[in-house]
Amino acid sequence: MRIIGGKFKGRKFFPPAKNWPTRPTTDFAKEGLFNIINNHFYFEDLKVLDMFGGTGNHSYEFISRGCEDVTYVDKFGGCIKFVTETSKTLDIEENIKIVRSDVFKYIEFCSIKYDYIFAGPPYGLATMDLIPDLIFEKGMVKDDGWFVMEHNPNHDYQNHPHFWQMRTYGKTYFSIFKNNPEKE
Repeated sequence: MRIIGGKFKGRKFFPPAKNWPTRPTTDFAKEGLFNIINNHFYFEDLKVLDMFGGTGNHSYEFISRGCEDVTYVDKFGGCIKFVTETSKTLDIEENIKIVRSDVFKYIEFCSIKYDYIFAGPPYGLATMDLIPDLIFEKGMVKDDGWFVMEHNPNHDYQNHPHFWQMRTYGKTYFSIFKNNPEKE
């Protein structure tokens, strides 16, 4: 895992591989996504939610680029420990709120609106297709904000009322949702 931009560019991290329940986004896919984000947002102004945060890959990337308000959510203790240790190593503890929770419980009780929400759920998660509906039903995305869902070709969100666009990088798909997708 490598941070591809910002003040920590090039920094590598090695999460434990044994029994690790994550699928970190490839550098190629992450770079493509962040090129799009870079053209739409000022990182310094963003309030970010990283759901199914895993290794913290996306959280570090946002903070490296100047974001000061990232919430990371994952339920796996090993991930929480790794992200806590990495945030200390990078000295970014004041920029990241680490929450150990089931993502669906977090959504259920969330009363915060975010500029950018990223979800990288396990591709085989049976309830994966419910996530966009839950996010928008709870009003978690600010008016001009985005919700981005990483998925594989087995999922298609193009008929969702909040779907805006999809980007593909090999077998990694990013569906981007907005409150008013027809506005842009």
